[in-house]
Order: sequence, then C-alpha cells, then structure tokens
Amino acid sequence: MEAQDLWVGCLVLGFLMFQGQVLQSQNLTCNQNDLKALQDFTRGLQSPIQGWGTTNSSFSDCCNWLGITCNSSSSLGLVNDSVNSGRVTKVELGRQRLTGILVESIGSLDQLRTLNLSHNFLKDSLPFSLFHLPKLEFLDLNSNDFTGSIPQSINLPSIKFLDISSNFLNGSLPTHICQNSSTIQVIVLAVNYFSGILSPGLGNCTTLEHLCLGMNDLTGGISEDIFQLQNLKLLGLQDNKLSGNLSTGIGKLLSLERLDISSNSFSGTIPDVFHSLSKLKFLLGHSNDFVGSIPHSLANSPSLNLLNLRNNSFGGIIDLNCSAMTSLSSLDLATNHFTGPVPSYLPSCKNLKNINLARNKFTGEIPESFKSFRGLSYLSFSNCSITNLSSTLRILQQCKNLTTLVLTLNFHGEALPADPDLHFENLKVLVIANCQLTGSIPQWLSRSSKLQLVDLSWNHLSRTIPSWFSGFENLFYLDLSNNSFAGEIPKNLTKLPSLISKDISIEEPSPDFPFFLRRNESGRGLQYNQVWSFPPTLALSDNLLTGPIWPEFGYLAKLHVFELKSNRLSGNIPSELSGMRSLETLDLSHNNLTGDIPLSLVNLSFLSKFSVAYNQLRGKIPTGSQFMTFPNSSFEGNRLCGDHGTPPCPKSDQVPLETSRKSGRNKDVIVGMVVGIFLARLSFLPS
Repeated sequence: MEAQDLWVGCLVLGFLMFQGQVLQSQNLTCNQNDLKALQDFTRGLQSPIQGWGTTNSSFSDCCNWLGITCNSSSSLGLVNDSVNSGRVTKVELGRQRLTGILVESIGSLDQLRTLNLSHNFLKDSLPFSLFHLPKLEFLDLNSNDFTGSIPQSINLPSIKFLDISSNFLNGSLPTHICQNSSTIQVIVLAVNYFSGILSPGLGNCTTLEHLCLGMNDLTGGISEDIFQLQNLKLLGLQDNKLSGNLSTGIGKLLSLERLDISSNSFSGTIPDVFHSLSKLKFLLGHSNDFVGSIPHSLANSPSLNLLNLRNNSFGGIIDLNCSAMTSLSSLDLATNHFTGPVPSYLPSCKNLKNINLARNKFTGEIPESFKSFRGLSYLSFSNCSITNLSSTLRILQQCKNLTTLVLTLNFHGEALPADPDLHFENLKVLVIANCQLTGSIPQWLSRSSKLQLVDLSWNHLSRTIPSWFSGFENLFYLDLSNNSFAGEIPKNLTKLPSLISKDISIEEPSPDFPFFLRRNESGRGLQYNQVWSFPPTLALSDNLLTGPIWPEFGYLAKLHVFELKSNRLSGNIPSELSGMRSLETLDLSHNNLTGDIPLSLVNLSFLSKFSVAYNQLRGKIPTGSQFMTFPNSSFEGNRLCGDHGTPPCPKSDQVPLETSRKSGRNKDVIVGMVVGIFLARLSFLPS
C-alpha cells in the first residue's frame, strides 16, 4: 500500500506541476520577438497550424498556441524583459502533418529549450540558425524529408539530445558537433545518406551515451577517438560500408550495453577484448566477412543476452561456456561454416530461448539432450543436413514452450511421421519445407491448435488436404504448394477465422531474429524475412487438386495471397471472390477453368498480381481499375478477347464469322457464342 500511495502522490504532484505550468503560460504575454519568429515559421508552411494566430481573443497570444510552452522572463533570469513577458521555451509539433520548409527565423527563439518537429513532411535544407540556438537542449527532427548537408559551423552549447534520423541528409557526417556541445548525451543520425569516412571528432562528446549512425553510406573504419567515450552505452553503425578489421579499441568502451556493427564489410577475426565489457547485453555483428572462431571473451560473457553473428564465415566447432553465459537468451549463428555435431550442451544455457543455427555444416541428428530445454521458444536448423525427422520431433515435443520450429532443407526423402503420440501444445509456427518428405499430413498435427503459420511446401506429400485446418482459429498462413495433394480443396478452408475477421497477432521470437520465407519465384533458394511481415496466405499451387474453386472463399476478407496455379481445378471463377477485399495476389493459372473472368474482380483494389493464363476461359477481359496494369502473360493460353494482346471482341449485333480454318465448326457452338455475348452485354446494363 505504501508504494501505491507514493505512486498516487507522484501522479498528483505531477498533475499540479503541469497545471501550474499551463496556468503560468496562460497568464503570460508572448514576447514580441518570439511572436514574430513563430509567425515567420508559419509562413514557411504550406498550410496553417490550427489555432495559431486566430482573431479569437483566447488565441491571441502565442503562449496559448498548440504545442507552445512559455516561461516567464523572471524565471529564466532575464532581468531586462518585462515581468509578465512569456518567452517560448518549447515548440512541440510532432506528428502534425506539417508540410513546407523550416525557415531561418527559428533561430530567433533564443530561449528555446525543446524543438520537436518529428514525423512531419518538412523538406529542403536545415537553416543555419537552427544550429546556433544557445539554450536548445532537445532537438528532434526525425522522420521528415530534409535534404542537404549539416552546416560546418555548429554551436549548440546546451544540447543534450539530437535526433535528425530518417531524412535525406547527405554530405559528411558532422563529427565536429561536440566542439562546442560538451553536454550532449544522444546523437541519432541514422537512416540518411551521410557518406565518406567516419572522421575524428566524436571523441570530444565526453558525456555521450547513445551514438546511432546506422543506415548511411559511411566508409573506412571506426574512428579511434570513439573508443574514448567512457559513458557510451549504445553504438549503432549497422548498414553502412565500413570495412577493415574491427579495432581492439572496442574493449575500452566500458559502459557499452549494445553494439551493432551488422551489415558492413568488416573482415578478419573479432578481437578477443570483451572480457572488460561487463555491461554488454547485445552484440550484433551479422552480415560481415568475419572469419575464425567466436572469441573466448564472448563465449564466456555473463552479461550477454543476445549474440548475433549470422551470415559471416566463422568455422570449426561452436564452443560456448554455458555455465558462464547465464544471461544468454538469443543465439544466432546461422549462415556460417560451423561443423561437427549439433552442440549437445546448449540446454545447459539455462536462459536460452531463441536459437538459429541454420545454414551450417552440422552432421547427425538433434541430440537427446534437447528434450531438457525448458525455455526454448524459437528453433531453426534449416539447411544443416540433419537426419531422422521422427527422432527430431519426438525429442523437441518435450520442449513445452516451443512456439517456432523451422527445419527446412533437412531429412531428405524421409517420411513425415504419423506417430499419434506426437504433440506440440504451444507451437505457432511450423516450417518443414523443401525436404522431399513423403507420406501425408499427419493427424497429430490437428492437436497443435495454436498454429498460426504452416509451411510444408516443396515436398512429396500426397493424399488429400485435411479439412481440420479450419479448426485453427489463429492460422493465417498455409503453404502446401509443390506437393502431390489430390482431391478437392477442403471447403472448410473458407472458414478460417483469421482470414475472415479475426485480428492477426504474432509474437516475434526476437526483434533481431530472421525467419525463413518460402522459395522465391526464381527457384534459386529461400529468403529470410520477419514473421510479422508474412502476408496472410493460402498457397496450394503445383499439386493435383481437382474440383471447383468454392464461392465461399469470398468470405476471406483478410487474405492477401491466394495461389492455386498448376492444379486440375475446373468450373467457373466465382464472382464472389471479389469479397476478398484485401487480396494482393490471385494466381489461378494452369488449370481447367471455364467461363469468363468475373467483372466483379475489378473491385479488388489492392490486387497487384493476377493471372488466369492457360485455362479454358472465354469472353471479354474486364477493363478498369488495376486490370489495365496486368501483363499480357496474365491472360494468354485462353480464348479471351478485348485487350492485353487478345483479338477484339465481336460486336453484339454481329454473328461471328467462321474463318476458313474453322469452317467445320458446329452451328450450335456459333449460336452458343452469340447467346453468351448477349448475356455478357446484359451484365453491363444498370439494374
């Protein structure tokens, strides 16, 4: 109760302080110089800010304007100003959809402490005066459209927080910023186009805690003076063009908690200097050219929570000291050259929840010791030449917290086990693709009722697709393509709740973990992606399916991808498919479909990929909406007319003439065509 009372007291005190500040602003008269600066500021905008400068008496003073905070001159120690003069100390207009430019007059707000214009649409260059505000402490301009370079002259003696990320700024990095800004704690310049080498200068930022320079075009190595920053907690240099060996100076950053040097061109071995970094929790060095083995100081780090060295050229045996790595939660060593058996000691890393060891050169089977994993949630062993799928599933079902299992490109030619005792109670994601598995979809899978994503594509599975998939309330992604399934499409697939109306909610195993996406169209491999970005999908292509496309598929309003190509489906294309209002891809090509293309499909406003090629369709190709953007190949191999390289459609008042090559055509067929054209014309008449 004492803690609760203290919390309530803090809230009340905070409210009273806020209310007092508001009342103070309301009782102040805006300084005329500040008023003029704000008025000039609005002239740079393409549309006015609501409530600014209106004739209404309650808004006649800038201290009452939206996003403006004033403090009295006396409270700021300005003895030459009048007692009731209100000086603008904060301009907070983030996410206000502002458009236009930022004018030089902003520099006239000489008492400004906070300027937040983030997440707007401001453009062009940043004014010189912005970087000479003597009292400015907080500057946030992230997520705009600013261009040009940062001025070479910067004098922000009070600045503590600076974020100009996610713009279009270029030129050299302003490493000179700390020459007159000795109290700065946060610098975020990520997601721009800064180029050139990382020049010396940032070492003067002695109070710096966060330095984020990721996603630029920086080259060369890390400037050595950065390693002097004893207060630095976060260093983000990811997605640049940095190269060379990683300096041993990294070991001098004693306060470092997160180091991200991923997606660069660093090479050589990682220096063994991490024993002194007792606070390091996250190390991301993936997608570089590192070689050798994992440094001993990393493999024995008691503080490390996440180790991501994916997509390098490390080799040899994975040698981690799990008894020392008591904090390790996520381990990603995928796409390297590690050899030997799968490390059987990994379950002794007591807090390990996420493991990605895909695309390495392991041999043998999943060890029996893995059944003792208690917290394991995410496991990927794709493309590791693992054998014995039956044993693998029997062992891993003992991992009661397992939610994501990816085993693609293993178990070549084995059978998908039908053992009725298998059960994965909490499994949400199952991917066993491209293994050439035989057999059918086993009944035991029907008890994994929490499944959200299932990918069994590129195997040799046969028989029918089970109807019990409809019982999975959270299933939004089902890929059974490139198998040998026969029979009709189960009608129950039209009842999947997550594709009709249920909100799709996915827990990511880790924000820094990749996921295996299905084979791409070129057939050259499999792609990585994040689970949350998978579009709601039904992929049943390249099987032996027969029968109709059920009209009830139109109920799947949340489906994005519907692929049925290369089967033996027959009947008409249901006009009800227009109810799939979120559909982006519809591929019905290479089947035996008849009739016409329903005009209602032009209402699928998000449709960007469409194909009905190589069926037995007739009639006019619909026009309008996005249909004009589809390539001719989407319609070839049919008897369609009207557009996309097909013959012109006959006029409704003319009987189509037989060509000499088709002079033997039956009269009944001609009459049928005329009636069909007449009915098609009727469909265009208003009801």
